[in-house]
Amino acid sequence: MNTPLIELKGISKTYGRGELATTVLNDINLTLYRGEFVAIMGSSGSGKSTLMNILGCLDKASSGEYYLQGNNVADLNRDQLAELRRDTFGFIFQSYHLLAGMSAQDNVAVPAVYAGLSRPERQQQAAQLLTTLGLADRLANKPNQLSGGQQQRVSIARALMNGGDIILADEPTGALDSQSGKEVMALLSQLAHSGHTVILITHDPKVAALANRQIEISDGRIIKDPGPSLVATPSPLPTSQRGQGSLAAELIEAVRTALSALSSNLFRAALTLLGIVIGVASVITMLAIGNGSQQEIVQSISAMGSNLLSVRPGAPNQFGRRTTSTLVAADMQAIKELPNISAVVPEIGGSATVRFGNLDHSPEINGTSADFVRARLWPLAKGTFFTEADEQSYATVAVIGQSVVAALFPQQEPLGQYVMINSHLFQVIGVMSAKGASAWGQDQDDVVFVPYTTGGLRLFGQQFLRNITVSVNEVEHINNTEAEIKRLLIARHGGEDFQIRNMSSIIDTVSATTQTFTWLLGSIAAISLLVGGIGVMNIMLVSVSERTREIGIRMATGAHTRHILQQFLIEALVVSALGGALGVALGLAVTAVLSIFGIAVYYSLSPVLLAFSCAFATGLIFGWLPARKAAQLDPVVALSSE
Repeated sequence: MNTPLIELKGISKTYGRGELATTVLNDINLTLYRGEFVAIMGSSGSGKSTLMNILGCLDKASSGEYYLQGNNVADLNRDQLAELRRDTFGFIFQSYHLLAGMSAQDNVAVPAVYAGLSRPERQQQAAQLLTTLGLADRLANKPNQLSGGQQQRVSIARALMNGGDIILADEPTGALDSQSGKEVMALLSQLAHSGHTVILITHDPKVAALANRQIEISDGRIIKDPGPSLVATPSPLPTSQRGQGSLAAELIEAVRTALSALSSNLFRAALTLLGIVIGVASVITMLAIGNGSQQEIVQSISAMGSNLLSVRPGAPNQFGRRTTSTLVAADMQAIKELPNISAVVPEIGGSATVRFGNLDHSPEINGTSADFVRARLWPLAKGTFFTEADEQSYATVAVIGQSVVAALFPQQEPLGQYVMINSHLFQVIGVMSAKGASAWGQDQDDVVFVPYTTGGLRLFGQQFLRNITVSVNEVEHINNTEAEIKRLLIARHGGEDFQIRNMSSIIDTVSATTQTFTWLLGSIAAISLLVGGIGVMNIMLVSVSERTREIGIRMATGAHTRHILQQFLIEALVVSALGGALGVALGLAVTAVLSIFGIAVYYSLSPVLLAFSCAFATGLIFGWLPARKAAQLDPVVALSSE
């Protein structure tokens, strides 16, 4: 009796500021000792509930000092106050404040979650408490499956879960029938006799009469207090269990809580997931299409040879103008004498009508040299290519592509046959292998190759070349070779009336361009992922608003700021992770379907990891604000939320 358990000195509480300020408690001085059974009486609005909130560290006084076991409560931060509520206080509320989605056993076990007990330990202890209170057959029942009296018993069991040295009961019989009220008061009296300090808030004198000390409060002031009651020295309470606790255990419990919260509203969770799923699937699909297109274009260009230089007539920066032709066969012969030259291939051509029997076709006619096959890496399917001897003798021989074969020789062997090209007979001596469409959609197989000498003399009537293709031996020296060719032709022509294209540089440029296009597609798709993230934040904010009272209950039972932060942040992460996984599956499935329809796609691990990581980061970023809002709520405000 010599050391007060609770001592209040000049406690006042004011809400609002200035003219709107309302004083609820005014200069409260109160001393309570361990083992007392105290009733604080007063009419509605007298300030008794506010006093209870301050006593239970759910609220802070505007002025004055509050000492608990000799320690000034004002010196404690949010988490230290949470530990105090967890280890010292047990709350019994008029409206029970049970978590609707949890069983009676799980509701009782909530304070032990924040005390660090393992799940088996807290489940066992909760079952023992409920059994002691006569609810052994109601462990799995949810609050809506219990009567008012049973719910209040669950609330009492929860208050005792971590020991409940000080029991704060706010109108515990207010929502009960008379019989249930008598049973609850009998339990509180029993707790007081067993050593708990019980502080009862009530407006009912009959209920207050059961306490050993009745304190009356009116208009925020204590108007009657007989002083500490003469009570026997309380027997020591059993030491409450404390677990070691760990971050891993906290995270596992937070994940379990998140899954439980999501399962309680599956439709809303599914809609939240949908935004993430669409966003992730879009990113994967778009990047797969972009990468596939990039590879197809680069491969198509590379198939022509990355070691090639293309020389075309026309001054630089005047591409497309063909007023003069400046390249001749002598230029080709001069280029052959330069170092690092593997082959030099002239080309001259245009369109012409090719006839066989009663069939006509108009392919491209390409007059070239015997080195064409080697320089362009384009093998024959059958027969042979013409030779240098054929070039020198102006031979009327032709090598045809697969599309020409299909058009003129649908049911015949073309080799050895004669075709008419612009009134000249040419013998087919070879058939090229299939090349397919180019990156620009042109049919590369719709072509007839003839010696450039024959083509210039018999078909086109000119000696100027359309272009000269140069194949180099060592690609690493291709830039030096390009410079040598440029100097040679300037010297021969007396000026720069030609253009040289470096296929290696073109491939690099095209690759960089298509890569940019791919990332553009990915960025566009990422917008949908961003929208999905905003949806996650919106839903989580709604969830925080709907579950404000739950947050208050968890804070009242000992949840730290980090526990609330973890709970809601992990909910957002669980939504994003599930949405990310489903989005990955959907994106891969859509990509597979597109490939079946012939659309170029390219699978790689990077876009999948990127999309999933973005989804996870989206949950982290957009879940932070709602989680932080929840963690910063004032416990007493959260508990009073409707």
